[in-house]
Amino acid sequence: MTIRFDKLIKSLGTALDIIEGELLGAATNHGKRIAVIVDALGRYFGLDGRTRQNFAICALFHDNALSEYILSERAGLAPHDPTMKLHCELGQRNLDALLHGSDISGFVLYHHEWADGRGPFGKREGEYPLAAELICLADATDVAHRYDTYPEEKIPELLELIRKDAGAHFTRRASEAACAVIDGELLRSLRNDRIQESSEKAIPPDERDMKNRMVVRFALFVSRIIDYKSTFTRRHTSQIANKAWYMGNWYHWDDDLKAQLFLAASLHDVGKLTTPVGILEKPGPLTDGEFLIIKDHVRVTGELLKDIDGMERIREWASNHHEKLDGSGYHRGKTAEALDFQSRLLGCLDIYQAVSEERPYHPGRNHRDTMKILSDMAAKGFVDRDIAGDMDRALAPFDGGDIPFQCPRG
Repeated sequence: MTIRFDKLIKSLGTALDIIEGELLGAATNHGKRIAVIVDALGRYFGLDGRTRQNFAICALFHDNALSEYILSERAGLAPHDPTMKLHCELGQRNLDALLHGSDISGFVLYHHEWADGRGPFGKREGEYPLAAELICLADATDVAHRYDTYPEEKIPELLELIRKDAGAHFTRRASEAACAVIDGELLRSLRNDRIQESSEKAIPPDERDMKNRMVVRFALFVSRIIDYKSTFTRRHTSQIANKAWYMGNWYHWDDDLKAQLFLAASLHDVGKLTTPVGILEKPGPLTDGEFLIIKDHVRVTGELLKDIDGMERIREWASNHHEKLDGSGYHRGKTAEALDFQSRLLGCLDIYQAVSEERPYHPGRNHRDTMKILSDMAAKGFVDRDIAGDMDRALAPFDGGDIPFQCPRG
């Protein structure tokens, strides 16, 4: 499957920025700004295009595991860790999978290290990679000084602070590079009205033939970000994707088609990253206004994926998961004639997973009780009767429980 990898990366980066804003109060476009700054610093060091691209992607996603880390702490699965060591470890794990085959060892793992050894891993200057040094400086200074609104006339003050931190917080070579590249033009490129254009230069066009394993690795990366926004959805996306692959085996599809549906399933709720956690975790009935906000996530999913060349079918499948055969679904009110088999299957899998897993407003259900609800919807003409029957037979052995991940061969 040939796609514009850079556009896919940037779309997910946009979604991740939304999470950071909600969970941490981070300024809009924080990840994009870090990527642009790190690219400028990489140019200072004379790095080649592919190396700078890997630096910039790691910078864009340096906080990719924040939601997973926060929920792990909230659920008592990880001890309180003010240095966010676990956040660094999980983030590196995710990017190792996303950029498999690229040498990015330690890029995110050590992005909170201090040059004097006061970071979460106690590494000192010279003991962690250049990319981590640059991400650390860009991240810390953007959080402290807000490059999106920082006054140009105060640049000399900023550079003096960076020089003073050389050898303490920031490494000497990162500080020297920052003082050489931070100027009025770079600062203007970080403003919200220019950051999209700037980030496109930092991560230039990159068309890739994504083999099945690469598709699945990216899908797993996406599902970890989406699922961990809420305690009650931390298995939702990954389990729909796993069930989609399993049903693909049931239908004897080839691995190419299964990988594409696996990715569509992993992306189907990417728009929910814009939905407030308070609504996702509300224990009682939603108000009409809250339900409208929930419903809008399908439109947002389509918007985030709309300009990614090579993903047209995947975008359609992901965007159709709340449509119904009788036209009563959302967000476009499609009817049976406009919904292909994969769209119908993904819609049924989404219902099955939502009904079977624990939610704030209902307990988990076994396979029999879940299928009662899905079969009733099929009888009313909402979902595909044949697909519901196939799922009844195929998923019965798991009794509403998890299906393990199955890695593709190619």
